[in-house]
Amino acid sequence: MGDFVCVDCGAAFSVPQSVLERYPGWTPRLCRACRDAKAPARATAQQAVRGGGTRRGSGTAALLSTAQVLERYQGGPSDGVFTDGGAVPNPGPGGWGAVYVRAGAVVDEASGHEPDTTNNRMELTALIEGAAMVPDGTPAVVYSDSRLAVDTLTKWASGWEQRGWRRKTGPVENLDLVKRAYYTFRRRPELRLEWIAAHSGHRWNEYADALASKWRLGTG
Repeated sequence: MGDFVCVDCGAAFSVPQSVLERYPGWTPRLCRACRDAKAPARATAQQAVRGGGTRRGSGTAALLSTAQVLERYQGGPSDGVFTDGGAVPNPGPGGWGAVYVRAGAVVDEASGHEPDTTNNRMELTALIEGAAMVPDGTPAVVYSDSRLAVDTLTKWASGWEQRGWRRKTGPVENLDLVKRAYYTFRRRPELRLEWIAAHSGHRWNEYADALASKWRLGTG
């Protein structure tokens, strides 16, 4: 069994080794309870893709444009860097997005797409690219709605480094991106990495989600 941490609720959960072996490099993001709770929203989003629409599923900003996000959402922090990433399916094609905001105004934004990736790789890429938007020496909070990515960089990576970049249970997954992100934030103590709840009406987190999903709409 592989042991993981749910990025939504933070609970520890396990996945049978036989399943992990079928998808090399895949890191599960959600425990069964959170995955089941999101199932209706995923079905709605998939229907929207097939139909060419941009309908919104319950509790998710899937397939909204950035303009639609700005129309719908007002809550959450108004300063910082907001990042998001994902793959549909996971593993599969995916995208990442990052937006740098000050006093509620966009300073910079970026997004990207990869044809074969995972949720975790896109989350880490978004963090790396988002941190690069902030000028050296400028304090900022960098937000991610991936608790796994945040815990990886703030709780676990230093111990892995001391062990020669190995976990107690084996190799570190996505080591190339983990090391890049870890050293990025260690080199820049003025940047503070924080977790933010996904799809909770936080305007700029939803905006980052829309950037990460641009490839699904054929706009990025």
